[in-house]
Amino acid sequence: MDLKRLVFGNATLGNGAADLGVAILRIYTGATLALVHGSQKMPPSAQFVDGVAHLGFPLPFVFAWAASLAELLGGLLLALGLLTRPAAFFVAFTMGVAAFGQHAHDPFSVKELALAYFAVAVSFIFVGSGRYGLDAWIGSGKK
Repeated sequence: MDLKRLVFGNATLGNGAADLGVAILRIYTGATLALVHGSQKMPPSAQFVDGVAHLGFPLPFVFAWAASLAELLGGLLLALGLLTRPAAFFVAFTMGVAAFGQHAHDPFSVKELALAYFAVAVSFIFVGSGRYGLDAWIGSGKK
């Protein structure tokens, strides 16, 4: 598999309704992650950096920025369907740390949102942007 296909390729869903459903889920998930969560973490607060340090990450300031950017830029890229698979990977990693690290001992109701974002992001790692994302346009070679 070549790099362009890996980054910009999409799973074939077979019909317009399925592609529209994927686009709605991708746009909603990406936009809410970026605008509701990622934008609130920019720039990372001292409390957020301390939370990252408490998880045991080296260079917590750097990893706090990485997590904040994964939510903000990763969410925006998901919404656009641009670099969907790499963006989804970073979102999934960040949400996995949130769910299984930061909220590991919390009740399910506390970690549920991070797990939902994690599950959707993992799905987009496999599916890509779908027919109605910028990746499909770039991958098709149209200009």
